[in-house]
Amino acid sequence: MPLKLTIKEAADCMRAQLVSSHAADAAVRTLLTDSRSLADVEGCLFFALTSVRNDGHRYVEALYRRGVRHFVVQHIPDTMRDTLDANFLLVPDTLDALQQLAAAWRRRFTIPVVGITGSNGKTIVKEWLVWLTSSDRRTVKSPKSYNSQTGVPLSVWQMQAGDELAIFEAGISLPNEMARLERIIRPTIGIFTHIGTAHDANFTDRRQKINEKLNLFLHAQTLIYCADQREVADAVAENKPLAHLKKVTWGRAADCDLQLLSTTVRHGETTLEARYRNETHRIIIPMTDRASAENAMHCWLFMLLEGTSPDVIAERMRRLPVIEMRMELKEAINHCTLINDSYSSDFHSLQVAVEFLCRQQGARKTVILSDILQSGKNEQTLYADVARLLKTKGVHRLIGIGAGISQHAEMFPLETSFFPDTDTFLQRFPLNHFQEESILLKGARIFAFEKIDRALQQKTHETILEINLNALVDNLNYYRAKKRPGVRLMAMVKAFSYGSGSHEIAGLLQFHHVDYLAVAYVDEGVELRKAGITMPIMVMNPELQSPDPLFTYNLEPEIYSFRLLQMWCSQLTQHPGQPAPAVHIKLDTGMHRLGFEEREIDTLRPILQELQTTEAAFRVASVFSHLSGSDNPTLDAWTHRQIATFRRMSKQIQKTFDYPVYAHILNSAGITRFPDAQFDMVRLGIGLYGVGVNDEEQQHLQPVSTLKTVISQIKQIPAGDTVGYGRRHVASHEMRVGTIAIGYADGLLRRFGNGRGTVFINGQLAPVIGNICMDMCMIDLTGVDARENDEVIIFGHRPTITDVARTLDTIPYEILTGISRRVKRVYVTEH
Repeated sequence: MPLKLTIKEAADCMRAQLVSSHAADAAVRTLLTDSRSLADVEGCLFFALTSVRNDGHRYVEALYRRGVRHFVVQHIPDTMRDTLDANFLLVPDTLDALQQLAAAWRRRFTIPVVGITGSNGKTIVKEWLVWLTSSDRRTVKSPKSYNSQTGVPLSVWQMQAGDELAIFEAGISLPNEMARLERIIRPTIGIFTHIGTAHDANFTDRRQKINEKLNLFLHAQTLIYCADQREVADAVAENKPLAHLKKVTWGRAADCDLQLLSTTVRHGETTLEARYRNETHRIIIPMTDRASAENAMHCWLFMLLEGTSPDVIAERMRRLPVIEMRMELKEAINHCTLINDSYSSDFHSLQVAVEFLCRQQGARKTVILSDILQSGKNEQTLYADVARLLKTKGVHRLIGIGAGISQHAEMFPLETSFFPDTDTFLQRFPLNHFQEESILLKGARIFAFEKIDRALQQKTHETILEINLNALVDNLNYYRAKKRPGVRLMAMVKAFSYGSGSHEIAGLLQFHHVDYLAVAYVDEGVELRKAGITMPIMVMNPELQSPDPLFTYNLEPEIYSFRLLQMWCSQLTQHPGQPAPAVHIKLDTGMHRLGFEEREIDTLRPILQELQTTEAAFRVASVFSHLSGSDNPTLDAWTHRQIATFRRMSKQIQKTFDYPVYAHILNSAGITRFPDAQFDMVRLGIGLYGVGVNDEEQQHLQPVSTLKTVISQIKQIPAGDTVGYGRRHVASHEMRVGTIAIGYADGLLRRFGNGRGTVFINGQLAPVIGNICMDMCMIDLTGVDARENDEVIIFGHRPTITDVARTLDTIPYEILTGISRRVKRVYVTEH
């Protein structure tokens, strides 16, 4: 029988005041912290978490309308005070209450619990341990990288009767955070993975960060770690609260419990030889990188401690899966969008993937799903949960692949097709039945869904621009934290979202509650509306000669001259009775590009006053201007002058109207450098895509875009031979030359050639030689460890787009917006 917890018991665990006793004996089934992730209203307990950027109390009423009846809150929203058929559990701090409930739930179990922390490798070690142990015992784990202050309690809540092993990871970024996670996880066995530089800036030194992480093991019995990491080993040895621990180590020293004797990399595999209890053992893993070898050592030592046979361990290690931490979103055949998450197959990762699918705007939704293996649930319960999830999320079609899911076909109340295996699906299902829809690919590895991925992808060449959606959200939140409360945020998605793809980025921004979008031209706004974007959109260069799309798609034009204002008023009279979009008044405060000048304000105001009186459809949403040098400290005096001018001009415009009119002048650089000029709204552009105003800010931003290609061919040329058009590069010595599949037709500027630019291959930089061709270019691979079809990074983490722009004497804007549409955009999001 599954363990149960009632609403009343949950209130007691959190020391909450239970307001109303509606169905207080109802069982709590799911904990919800993000209203957008609601999958099942029955037994749902919503925690209204608060942060500097958001307040969960704003979503209580909407969740109530969707059927949720149980809420943990710090105060009851005014609109809900008279609600009789809902439970409110009042607490001082909703995050603390969530953690208290999870800790109480954890105390119900006496099974072994593994707690994993470190800087790198936590999720890989956890996933591998689950894979290595799940055939022996029923194991529960953190979904993907749920290791935060909210992720850990949600992970622990998954523990159920019948579980025999639990494996959870814990991550921190600040001092004093781990103690809260330790109370929730209470591991009996600890694993400390690799220690690195992540979050170093938030601690006084590396030792403080290590000691903070070690707090996870204050009540553990055993700790596994690598003795070769001297900083970790020393910290463990000197940490008196951990003196009780049984310390089990691996490393190259003879006194390690698992002594690593040799590491051999060959033919895509790594052979690890080690001594354990005076016997020599060997494992082979199907990876070649150093990090994978280190992660495998942690797993190997854990399995040996558990008493697993060395032969069984070796057999399983040989089949270790590559753990992908991301979903990929890309263009597919017949105007479809394909989401590939075929790297894992469990119910919780399916929930995450379906939620991501449902964020795709305005399209029919299809899920291609294999059997879910080793779930710990009986199939009847498992597929009932899957059916409920797909129905709740509004999925239109399910294609099931595998004997298990096919046997439960009757459970799914939607359009369905079932096949015994992947090959049968590809043989029998006409791919032209996929038309203008979003398709989620979710399957266990043994079903080889990569075959479906290849079949559905739109055929393009091998150069791609990879856009990391997690990085974009991190950057969004960085700037959001700089806003004063109540200041709105407009995101710039003009020029194909700075080359990153319009509706994909806009959909993500809409999901994260950005207030406004801005595009350059009307057709960009129309494309977003057709893709299902409903939030307000400003058009910065409207073409009022053909204004119908502005009215049809509710796109708000910028008005920057008397000529445009007159044309707009004329259009209002030609669309009587039709709702008209608001307009945005552009002011010229010194950039002298577009906008009304200060000397024109006295003429403009009476016209606006008359329009407010005589033309009911005329409405002004905002008044704004552009800073011309906010990124340049030498122009600060000029920028302050612009801001002062804008303050005078905008006040004159705002007092013309009897309703609020937003004022905004700050761009990305201005948000950082001129915080006192936020007015009512700020505009976020290049900063959203990971380009900071200075080196200090750059450390806080994540690169969003990675331009990558592959090596098409490698050849050896003798001294004296030449490379490329015009014979511009002459080999001074025997050279190894690689041809890569990117050229100026893809947006690679010709200035990048002839030794000026470099690309990144397998950890090494290689110079670009000769002239850039239309579809390809050549690089010097002399001394570089590279093979044909190896990945080549043009820009990303290294070199960065700022590095490339500096090399070419240009700006990142030009590089990003110049990437050709023929370069496939692949969107990735980490779990």
